[in-house]
Amino acid sequence: MGFYDYSVKNTKGEDVPMSNFKGKVVLVVNTATGCGFTPQYKDLESIYEKYHDKGLEILDIPCNQFAGQTPGTDEEIHEFCTLKYNTQFPQMKKSEVNGSGELPLYTYLKSQQGFKGFGKGPKAMAMGAMLHTIDKDYKNNPNIKWNFTKFLVDRNGNVIDRFEPTNDMKDVEAAVAAQI
Repeated sequence: MGFYDYSVKNTKGEDVPMSNFKGKVVLVVNTATGCGFTPQYKDLESIYEKYHDKGLEILDIPCNQFAGQTPGTDEEIHEFCTLKYNTQFPQMKKSEVNGSGELPLYTYLKSQQGFKGFGKGPKAMAMGAMLHTIDKDYKNNPNIKWNFTKFLVDRNGNVIDRFEPTNDMKDVEAAVAAQI
């Protein structure tokens, strides 16, 4: 199976097939409304506005698996994002990205792009230290480590990159721009 064989549910509970995005560049992001990385919504919206007309889609998949940082309903999450960050990209139903209840799409994404590290700098060091207390083997498994992990899918449905929340959003934008 490939990227286009999966679907996720939107906030109304309707299936959204990934095949709807054939020929588009897609950035899939697990998000949270109460996280230190939540301000990345601003950068994501900026990237969306800049590249959407050129073929970019961003799929926002809220997730409450990381320290309970997305406690609201789908409606509350959507209201928060649109009012605080003026987000316009599609927001999906709050879902799990790890474990027995994870979305099959995430099983696939993680199989295509595993964890490569948090990079360098204070945020990267802090994430590594925190995760070591939760999962001593975190470096050696493909699980999503935290909110705002991003997967970049090219126009042919290939999962070509993975960005951890600690990656610079300028690097995310550069990778998107290279596919446009």
